[in-house]
Amino acid sequence: MVVSILSLSSHAFEDEFAGREQLRESSSEFRKEIIKITDGVFAAVGYSASNVTLIQGYKGSIIVDTSANPVDAEAIVDAFGDRLVRPVRAIIYTHNHPDHSGGAKVFVGTDKPEIYSHQTLVESGPEFGRGPRDGGDAFGTKLPDNLFINAGTQLEYGRVTPHTREGYLPPTRTFSGDSETIEVAGVRMQLIHTPGESPENTAIWIADKGVLIPGDDFLKSYPNLSPIRGLKLRPPEKWIASLDRMLALNATYLVQGHMRPILGKDEVRKALADYRDGIKTVLDQTLAGIKQGKTPDELVQEVKLSPELATSPYLQEYYGSVAWTVRGIYADYVGWFDGNATNLNPLPPAERARKMLEMTGGAEQMIARAREAVEAKEFQWAAEMIDYVLAIDPANIAANEIKARALTELGERQINATARNYYLTTAQYLSKGKEQN
Repeated sequence: MVVSILSLSSHAFEDEFAGREQLRESSSEFRKEIIKITDGVFAAVGYSASNVTLIQGYKGSIIVDTSANPVDAEAIVDAFGDRLVRPVRAIIYTHNHPDHSGGAKVFVGTDKPEIYSHQTLVESGPEFGRGPRDGGDAFGTKLPDNLFINAGTQLEYGRVTPHTREGYLPPTRTFSGDSETIEVAGVRMQLIHTPGESPENTAIWIADKGVLIPGDDFLKSYPNLSPIRGLKLRPPEKWIASLDRMLALNATYLVQGHMRPILGKDEVRKALADYRDGIKTVLDQTLAGIKQGKTPDELVQEVKLSPELATSPYLQEYYGSVAWTVRGIYADYVGWFDGNATNLNPLPPAERARKMLEMTGGAEQMIARAREAVEAKEFQWAAEMIDYVLAIDPANIAANEIKARALTELGERQINATARNYYLTTAQYLSKGKEQN
């Protein structure tokens, strides 16, 4: 009997932290390696927050994306070694995110390459964020090493080497249509405008080699359609259409901007199809639920991937989240109001908190109940109860300690890296008495 109880306890513990351990295992995707994709095409994986692709041409080279900064770019140039044949004849930006464009000056050196992008890249301004904590907290930039695992689709994002614009160079040639075919150093390529993860995303298709470089429209994780760092919904309809367009190419090699490449026609097709279907089913289910009058809170409990998609290696929720996507789609399609008249003009948080505390016997009673919830492993409920105390007494030491404990426990159970990082970073702020809202 004792052995049986111990065995059950062990399994329960393993199940409780299964997400965290799966996230930990996913870090193997970021191990440093120069991977030969096919003749004349190489990918540098794990040297920076994003991958760099080298395409060898006649008496010169083509670089797709340039890493996060000059320090990383120098390491990649060294790792490429004599595979990188000077001069660099062209640089292609798949999109404007700094982890893909921050090392251009190093790859250019004394060469004079054309730098290609879609016109949307030069027209778009910086992403609108929610406040000073955006980005860094989701990526765990302030977490100590013993708490940090990874950033979802990269080993680290701005923790060790910063993303600066000092290594960025603006495009010298842009295209504004759906696609443009170019030939550089004897290599014929099609640049395809594929909006999805970003409005300007450009996929590079080298038909002669069967190589597709999709930028960030494909990652080995459920896509981050509705980021928690304060960005608006990335339009799922456009992303689906872009994936359909890439599927039609029937590529043999898929060299994405993060994580390891996908090799072989059948596997590439499965990867792109799963990704498309993973977005489409969530969109379709959410819209159907909206038409039935369901609220976001109801929808996140009901909208799920099919068993087949839920087990796909390409749709694990390391970076994006099905639930966050549902909330983003709801807000984008029908706005903030959930249909409940009570929520048209809710009480201010402090007033609601005062009434809740009066009803439950005061702050000390609420703190005691939250402490009991933590011990019962009801961590979300504990955090919600403590928020009533903090709404009227943000400096309450006991309340801050309990919320920090609850968020730490929630963070340690996440498969999603950005959720984990945000929980744990917020717990740090609370422990130091300086949570920022």
